[in-house]
Amino acid sequence: MGAMIAGLFKAFAQLSDPALRGVLRRGILGAAAVYLLLVAAVWAVASNLSLFGNAWADIGTGIALVLIALTVPLLFFPALTTAVMGPMLDGAADAVEARHYPHLPPARPLPAAEMLAATLRFLLTMLAVNLLALPVYAVLLLTGLTFILVTVVNGYLLGREYFELVVLRRLDAGPARLLLRNNLGRVWLAGAVVSFLFSVPGLNLAAPVLGTAFMVHVVQTLKRP
Repeated sequence: MGAMIAGLFKAFAQLSDPALRGVLRRGILGAAAVYLLLVAAVWAVASNLSLFGNAWADIGTGIALVLIALTVPLLFFPALTTAVMGPMLDGAADAVEARHYPHLPPARPLPAAEMLAATLRFLLTMLAVNLLALPVYAVLLLTGLTFILVTVVNGYLLGREYFELVVLRRLDAGPARLLLRNNLGRVWLAGAVVSFLFSVPGLNLAAPVLGTAFMVHVVQTLKRP
């Protein structure tokens, strides 16, 4: 636990690194563009919607659609920002390793097609799991436990995604799966930390970069004998 906390502090401390700031800036602009395009598309549909033949009913439906377009992407913001920043996070991992682990040999370059496929697979999985959990989220909303369930579910998904992003730069698929299986609890806990970062307004914009930097430290700790 102490090593995990230290790794999180190191991740925050390195946000001033120009390499991380560059990834962060491009990622935020990209995620904002995707979000605004989605809202604009729903607005275009809603403004021309005529389902009931009644002006007030159609206006109410249009407003509901716009509100959904504004709020639903926020629920899936971890998936959205990770998908947009995904191809750039390898550079963030390079910067962290260069500063804190200069003794490591050059990382295995991940083909662009492999990174894109992994990002899309993660995005679809996260969307599917969270959509399936929506009824449970709605029920738990009345008890105030929704945040806990979201953290648990996304903790596993984010932990596994960021773990694979980092570890596959250093290990082949077989040893990487073995390392994950032997340390699933710690990877899950690290993912819960990343999920919490995504839940904090403002900080969630930097969460993909922070999550990558944090997971570099976690993986290096797990790889030690």
